[in-house]
Amino acid sequence: EYEEELRLLVTWVHALLLPVYGREAGSSSPWCPRWWEHLEAVARLHGLWLAWQELTDPTAGPSGPALWHRDHLGAVMGELRSPSGPFAGCKENSHRAKAVPVVDPF
Repeated sequence: EYEEELRLLVTWVHALLLPVYGREAGSSSPWCPRWWEHLEAVARLHGLWLAWQELTDPTAGPSGPALWHRDHLGAVMGELRSPSGPFAGCKENSHRAKAVPVVDPF
């Protein structure tokens, strides 16, 4: 089930999100070419996609897409593309897994 949902998410990100909203990557606005290997990115993009499905549905009314842009797109892309976000350390053609914070045993 997860694999199918991820496949659909990848299709949406690659066919719609990145061609329309995927600004050029750089050190101040990174993007990882293997974004699906960053669990935070998957979680945030999945939420963005679900909101897109809801707010672009005809039942959402004519202001649905504007609400999606205002309330969802900027916040998610800002977090993902932040220099300290999940893609920090990734370069245009390379993926770097982020280290998980050290946690002392309870």
